[in-house]
Amino acid sequence: MSMTDTTREHLIATYRRKAKHYDLTSRLYPAPGYPQQAYRLRAIRALRLSPGDTVVDIACGTGLNFSLIQDLIGPEGRIVGVDLTDAMLAQAHRRIESNGWRNVSLVQSEAAEYDFPGQVDAILSTYALTQVPACSEVIAHGAAALSGGGRWVVLDLKAPDNAPRWLAQLGTAVARPFGSIDEWVARRPWEVIRAAMHDTLADLSWNELFLGTVFLAAGRQSGP
Repeated sequence: MSMTDTTREHLIATYRRKAKHYDLTSRLYPAPGYPQQAYRLRAIRALRLSPGDTVVDIACGTGLNFSLIQDLIGPEGRIVGVDLTDAMLAQAHRRIESNGWRNVSLVQSEAAEYDFPGQVDAILSTYALTQVPACSEVIAHGAAALSGGGRWVVLDLKAPDNAPRWLAQLGTAVARPFGSIDEWVARRPWEVIRAAMHDTLADLSWNELFLGTVFLAAGRQSGP
């Protein structure tokens, strides 16, 4: 089994275990006191959405971003939630039904294999893309699907530069359940994502938050 296959199977098993209680436990992720909801909102605002827009939420999980997006696109807009794990999508489906949303569809797919619809207005990924070995391909495929002026936004974790020992230990403890921390640090996916967005999008912005343990990257499609 290849490293990619091993990572995929590990992620599926991990999130199947976590799915039922993910909405609750995610409030403590990646650490108690971390302003996760505020950062999610900041990422969604970076999409610069308008009523009627179509948004693809890559690795949407249980749909924690959906209500924040709905506030900006309205019922005439559309959300496509994509996730690898059936159990997480089952929770997302319950969220959709409980809110009575008719403009949200769900797709079970690996991020790198997902066939983006053409001319989407915005693509978002929060706290997930660095776990995808082929993250640069996801960025490129998404960028090609964006309409002119459409925006790609990624909010995710990173290893801080010159981190104090306590912070490095915290990061290790947080990331260990999701895969090999040594492999993740060696791969440095945040640098891969930054390079891919720089190559495929215009006006790239990059902000590091929470002592350099989080990044928020945003760019736009410059084509017609």
